[in-house]
Parts: sequence; structure tokens; C-alpha cells
Amino acid sequence: MNAEAAKPTGRRRALRRDALLNREKILTVAGELMAQRGLHVPLSEIAEAAGVGVGTFYRGYPDRTALLHALEHRAYDMLIEILDGIRASGQSGPDAVETYLNACLQWGNQLVLPLRGAPPLTDDAAIAARRRINAALDRCLADGRANGTVCDDVNAVDVIMCAAMVTQPLPHGPGWDSIARRHIAVFVQGIRRTTGRPLPAPAVTLEDIENMFAAEAPAGRSPS
Repeated sequence: MNAEAAKPTGRRRALRRDALLNREKILTVAGELMAQRGLHVPLSEIAEAAGVGVGTFYRGYPDRTALLHALEHRAYDMLIEILDGIRASGQSGPDAVETYLNACLQWGNQLVLPLRGAPPLTDDAAIAARRRINAALDRCLADGRANGTVCDDVNAVDVIMCAAMVTQPLPHGPGWDSIARRHIAVFVQGIRRTTGRPLPAPAVTLEDIENMFAAEAPAGRSPS
């Protein structure tokens, strides 16, 4: 292939790179602004803060629903990447849980998720992602139970709920990062096997969460 024939391919690659960069800029800025001001930040302000034209923004995200769907799927991908890294490191039990919760705190503004106020997605991809996250956390806890470091009645949803709480700063008070890290340490200490005292109330399961999301989804199932 001569140089002239290769030029269109090179241009197409550059355009794809630009589109991916714009997508990441939009989603990162949207996550930050929504964390600061709520889910109803004007889309034009997100586009301006991301440094992209309104036309570019709307080509990728024609409305707020499309943007929120993209943010939620991106958040699941981030959590799966965190958990894959923990698995590869060989951590398990309380240490794995602590690493996961601290990573969630670090990326909190980018985790646009139903338990943090986003509309719940019930499409197949979202359900599969939640199941994968739940299963990965369950493996960490099962490994901890096997080596005697985790209480028998702690489950993945307990960890997921803790992550949802520590990534939502209180409106008033001292520095949230320090407060949240302290609460993570308290939670991790609490799941360690130290006594035979059972936890109060029955555990919430992933099935309970999915049933709640299905009931709250505005039109039954979200588009795949």
C-alpha cells in the first residue's frame, strides 16, 4: 500500500482517538459536576467544562438519560477493574475489602451508580456487571472465611453498601477523606472474625437489590 492510500486510514484512526478522548473528558467532567451539584447539571455546562462543542456532546449523548447510562456502565467497569487488580495481587479477606473500599473512595466522584442516586439500569449488561462485582467480593470474603479472618455472616452486599455510604460526603463537617477512611477502618475491623456474636438483622442479598432496581426502573427494563 502506498503512502497516499494509507492516509485515510491514518485519519480515521486519529478521529477515533479524538472521539475516545472526548468521550472520556465528557464522562470524567460529568461525574465531577454531578457529584458536586447533583444529577441535573445542565448538559451545556458539562460540554463547556469538558472543552467540547455542544454538537460533539450531543452526538455522543443525545440526552441526560444516555449520559447517565454511559456513566453507570463506566462505573461498573471501574469497579470490575479494581476487583481484578485485587485478585491479581493475591489479597483476600479483610485486606482485600479494605483495598476495595479505599479505591472506591478514591474514585468516588466517578462512580455514578444507583446506590448513589443514579436511576437504576436493568439491562442485561448492567445486571451482568453487578453480578460479576458481587461474585468477586464474595470470593474475597469466602477466602477470608476459609482462612479464619472474616465473620461467617458478612456478605458482598454489606461491602457494597459500605462503599456507597463512604463515597457520599456529608454536606457539613471536617475533611471527608479522613472521616471516610476512618469509617472504612472501623468497617473492616468489624468484619474480622473476633467473636462468635452474630450480626443484627438478616443480610441483604444481590437478589434483594435487583428486585428493588427492577421495581424502581421507570419503564421496566432499560434498553440493552
